[in-house]
This record gives sequence, structure tokens and C-alpha cells, in this order.
Amino acid sequence: MVQALVPLKELADAKSRLADLLESDQRIALVAAMASDVLNVLAAHPALRRVVLVTDDPAATELVAGGAVECWTERDLATRGLNELVSAASSRLLADCPDPLLVLHADLPLLSAADISAVLQAREAEAGLVICSDRAGTGTNLLAFDRSSVPRFCFGVDSCAAHLRAAREAGVPARIVRRLGTSLDVDTPGDVAALIRALRYGGAGKTRAVLLQGGLMERLEQSLSPSVIADQVLLGERVE
Repeated sequence: MVQALVPLKELADAKSRLADLLESDQRIALVAAMASDVLNVLAAHPALRRVVLVTDDPAATELVAGGAVECWTERDLATRGLNELVSAASSRLLADCPDPLLVLHADLPLLSAADISAVLQAREAEAGLVICSDRAGTGTNLLAFDRSSVPRFCFGVDSCAAHLRAAREAGVPARIVRRLGTSLDVDTPGDVAALIRALRYGGAGKTRAVLLQGGLMERLEQSLSPSVIADQVLLGERVE
């Protein structure tokens, strides 16, 4: 069995780089929908024993309704900053239970059960650290590890290379896995273009519903420049 940890910024502060594309209430709705989709995939996976959301957002109670997901606050962990927060929460989870741990972002709207299974298979094969990169291959969207392979958390610029380097320096086997569901995080207009392209084929329940509401998806496509859309088509074709 496996555990999962999902950190989430306060909804009102999230996705500021999309401010020119989406109104504040639209960004909040999109972030909440993506987080809900991620949590639902995790909670429904048969290998997941425990799923924990870490956030100070008061609206988080709606995301964990039903009891399948626990909610911790940053205040509970007495720390600030993503790397420090993830480190403290991981330590607490692994101290309670030796099961391997997944740490992943909440903005992975295409995440599927098959993606989780592929990550778990890769970790079992390596018995070390699995790193799931973003579409560009520079950021980190998911880490999988156990007590013997806890990484030095390096979320930030060029975090994929930093996580890989830190693991090698510590003598921990590490492997990079690239899948569409773990690689598409939504931070920029280009990411939105890639998401819209993928959602034309279905999937991403609540996220897709938010984008379809009131014709938002069509308006976004009209707002995005042709060059941005073309760039994301090419980039998307390079992701497994």
C-alpha cells in the first residue's frame, strides 16, 4: 500500500500568472476543480491507503468532503515554504507508517489511475526515488519514495535536475518518468492551451466542467495567440 501528500496554496493566491487570461473567480474555480480531480484519482486508487491534503485555505473542507482525504494545515506543521512544508509533512507521514509516499502537485488535471500505477511500478523496479517531470522536463510534478529514499526537496527552478542530482549525491537510485497525466501542470497560458487541446478528447471531470461552463473554453481559445497554441501542440507531441 501507498500514501499520498498533496500541498495546495490558498485558492485566492494561486495561478497569478493566469491573471491576464482568467478572472480571479475563474482561477479559483479552476484550481479547486483540478485539485478535486487529483484527490479523487488518488482516493479511488486501490493501492492508496492514505491521502493527505495540506492547505490553509478555508474552502478545503469542500475538497475533502466524504472523508476519503485528510486535511492538514500549514499551521499544524508549524512551517512555511513549499520545500519545508513538504519535508515536515513527509516526515510525519513516514513516521506514522512505512508505506511508500507520493508527493504531487494539485494542478495535474489529466492525472489518471494508470499514471499512478505506472509510477508505483517504476518505484518498485528501482527501489529508490521516482521523479515525474513537467512537460518541459525541468520542473517536478511528482516524487515517489520510501523511508530509505527520502529526497532533499528542491521544488523551484530546474527542480527535476536538482532532485536527480541530490539523489545521486546521496547514493539513492533515481529514475525520471514522463507521462501526460503527470507532466501537465497548469501555470501559464501555454499550459492552458495544452490542457484545452487534451480535453477535446474528454477526461478531467471537474476541470473540464469548469472550462465548459458558460463557454469559457471557447473564449480562452480565442484569447490565446496562434503561436502559443502551435507551440503547445508541438510540445505535447513529445510527452509520452
